[in-house]
Amino acid sequence: MARDRGNAEDYSGPIKRLVLTLLVLSLTALFLVWRIDSPRVERLRTAVIDQVMPSFSWAMVPVTATANLVRDFQSYAQLYEQNQELRRELQQMKSWKEAALQLEQENARLLDLNNVRLDPALTYVTGVVLADSGSPFRQSVLLNIGGRDGIRDGWAAMDGLGLVGRISGVGERTSRVVMLTDASSRVPAVIPRSGQTALVIGDNTALPPIDFVENPQLIRPGDRVVTSGDGGVLPAGLVIGEVVQDAGGRLRVRMAADVERLEFLRVLRASETLKPATAGQLVAPVLSEDQDTAEAIDG
Repeated sequence: MARDRGNAEDYSGPIKRLVLTLLVLSLTALFLVWRIDSPRVERLRTAVIDQVMPSFSWAMVPVTATANLVRDFQSYAQLYEQNQELRRELQQMKSWKEAALQLEQENARLLDLNNVRLDPALTYVTGVVLADSGSPFRQSVLLNIGGRDGIRDGWAAMDGLGLVGRISGVGERTSRVVMLTDASSRVPAVIPRSGQTALVIGDNTALPPIDFVENPQLIRPGDRVVTSGDGGVLPAGLVIGEVVQDAGGRLRVRMAADVERLEFLRVLRASETLKPATAGQLVAPVLSEDQDTAEAIDG
């Protein structure tokens, strides 16, 4: 048994070398034949391909599948990169859209401030809203204009659409506006359609109620509410909003001003009337001494 095993080992080495040599020679001959540029060789190659390739089609299936898989993976990687790039661009577009909307709203408010129609006798100063009270018990905002700009207590403050409130507290560089929705606000108003006078009372809600109406049944939802000018607190004719009715049937005002997003406010300068010192100034102007002497001579 040992002798047979030794003989097998003695023959295996030469056989392997012979097979390897034949394989190398065959591949070399095949390479040379494949590289020869001759019509006969070309016909031979064509005949070999026609005979061999159909029978080896099954062997090409894994190769083709692997190539398709690699190609699909590359396409997936490209799609993933494109998707990530689109996500980044979409995020940038969202930020740009937000900035564009803010600019559009700011531009609309500025246009409203420029286009609002007021009494020609009223002049105004436009200020930027610095901050609000941030309290549910006090509705007010702070402006960047104050005493140095001629602002005084009691003056009306509007945005481009309607009345917001009145000045209550003036500093050298800032002033505070108490809004109509504040609980301390009381504004005399009138409903032009029915001629009913009322009082818009703030209650720290977005819809201040209407009170002290003589004939509430004459007022309808949608009626316009403007300041009446009674008491000389605010000028007459300033738009406050429109009448709405809550679930309890109480009349309230939906303000025309966008009090949730205030950026600019127009403070109206109230024209001051001179108070007469004597009753005679109500019927005739005061004459100087020269005018008195001339009238005496003419008389």
